[in-house]
Amino acid sequence: MRERQALQRVVAVVALVPVVSGLYGVLTGVGGTGGLVDVSADSHYRYLSGLHMGIGILFWTCVPGIEAKTGLFRFLTLVVGLGGLARLLGLALTGLPSLTMMAALAVELVVTPLLCLWQARVAGRVPTVAPAGPRSA
Repeated sequence: MRERQALQRVVAVVALVPVVSGLYGVLTGVGGTGGLVDVSADSHYRYLSGLHMGIGILFWTCVPGIEAKTGLFRFLTLVVGLGGLARLLGLALTGLPSLTMMAALAVELVVTPLLCLWQARVAGRVPTVAPAGPRSA
């Protein structure tokens, strides 16, 4: 029970990052990063920021009853991991990004998979109850 609550707290706090950064990106667009503003790039940036925010919100939906949300948690981890791999490819093709982007990469490829493993551990510790079926007389 204590481990479950710790996991819930950590997930709630970590999910705050994509929600806040996503909302910031939606509201400020590419101009919020100090980059040059091309209308199409700005539109795409705001769209991706909305997805980022949505991922964080979906992680928040996993917090209540986290032990039963294994499928969604794994799916979200896959989505975040794929984004991290895309970021890693960009690093290989274009060079080192800012320290903030490197921290994001660490969260995407290390922290999120570790949280997924922790969620699986917590889910595995929940006693399974046999479904009630028809009784034979």
